[in-house]
Amino acid sequence: MLGVTVSSPLRVRFAPSPTGYLHIGSARTALFNWLTARHGGGQMLLRIEDTDADRSRPELIDLIFRTLGWLGLDWDGEVVHQSKRADRYRDAVESLLAAGHAYWCECRPDEVKARAQARGGKPGYDGHCRDRELGPGPGRVVRFRTPDEGETVFSDVIRGQVSFPNADLEDFVIVRSNGVPMFHVANAVDDLDMEISHVIRGEDLLPATPKILLLRRALSSESDPLFAHLPLIVNEKRQKLSKRRDDVAVEDYIERGYLPEAMANYLATLGWGPPDGIEIRPMPEIIELFELSDVTKSSAFFDIKKLDAFNGEYIRALPVGEFINRSTHWLFSNPPWPPENFSAGVFEFMAPHVQERVRTLSEVPGYVDFLFLDQPLIDDDSWQKVMEKDRVLAIQVLDVAIEQFESLEPWESKAISLAIIGWADSNGVKRQKAQAPVRVAITGRSVGPPLWESIEVLGRGRTLERLRSAKTRLATT
Repeated sequence: MLGVTVSSPLRVRFAPSPTGYLHIGSARTALFNWLTARHGGGQMLLRIEDTDADRSRPELIDLIFRTLGWLGLDWDGEVVHQSKRADRYRDAVESLLAAGHAYWCECRPDEVKARAQARGGKPGYDGHCRDRELGPGPGRVVRFRTPDEGETVFSDVIRGQVSFPNADLEDFVIVRSNGVPMFHVANAVDDLDMEISHVIRGEDLLPATPKILLLRRALSSESDPLFAHLPLIVNEKRQKLSKRRDDVAVEDYIERGYLPEAMANYLATLGWGPPDGIEIRPMPEIIELFELSDVTKSSAFFDIKKLDAFNGEYIRALPVGEFINRSTHWLFSNPPWPPENFSAGVFEFMAPHVQERVRTLSEVPGYVDFLFLDQPLIDDDSWQKVMEKDRVLAIQVLDVAIEQFESLEPWESKAISLAIIGWADSNGVKRQKAQAPVRVAITGRSVGPPLWESIEVLGRGRTLERLRSAKTRLATT
């Protein structure tokens, strides 16, 4: 029978396991729970599923808090730790045993496998210990007695009505041989005690849902929560994101200089889209527009190029002063130049030009390193393409630049530009062709921030030194 859906009050929960970095899929799940709560005026609760003491280290729990905070996701009330609720789970298991909904089992995995192979057909546990009336003992587990007939049916906001034949569900383990409760029983008990109205989680947990519902009903629950199983997030090959082959840790994206508001905005588009089609927008607007029923069941492609585009838009929308402040970590944490060479004033001068071009904050040092290095780092491809491909023109341009810059007044970007562009226009040389050798000589690359402003802030002496060095290299190679 389909359980009665709880609609009020709205209470959702995010329940991560602290066994590693918070990954993209978990972050999207947290966000969709948070959006549902904030849109509906309900509560977002946080539960840490840390019953596995060997893998649930305190520093990983702290990392969950930091990552959620970075994304701008808050929660209501105290954090619930499953590790502190062992007595509650034991009481629940005892009640299931007493009511005949669970039983002790001493079958070893190899025995279960051997019997399955001997009988043929569907593998899995065969109910061997159902009626043996065993008690606790070394190596024994507790199994839930699943119904032999009927179906377990529930309502899913994204997938509609979902049903599982009970005959396809084996008697599953709810307490391990070491006495630790399994995920299913802890999950069912916690959701009941926390009065969770909506369970929003990944599609990969769909098969666990009938087990949890059977446990809830055996524990005398009179209603079911409303489920929403979010679509998988896949890579460009339409494969589920995997930490073995994909960049899935949110922490990695933090270190690469993605803005939290850009990441949260992009995650909101993975399976959901605003009705007006405008994807890049402030979070308050997303909260207002978000409807769980609008989430698609089709897999969501995690497109790093699209994320870069989102991030670039958010970077360009920052006030310059805030862009400078947010870039600080990448300017001072293992920079490519000697720390004593860095000039805050020089960076502030270049910041607006860099802000227009970068997609992530980790790219910032690469746009200004030539200003703080004694010599620019020459990119081989740029040198070959610009300098070696037309050596005669490159030497000619460098000679003109040296001659013009030696006596140029005033030393400012407009005058610097006119000196080179004026010569190019007068001699029938394309402006880009005239700029390219100067750029490579000054910055080491064929692309970068505005050239004339770069030369102005670099100064006459260092500019001439680099032009002459590039000319000497061309003449001797």
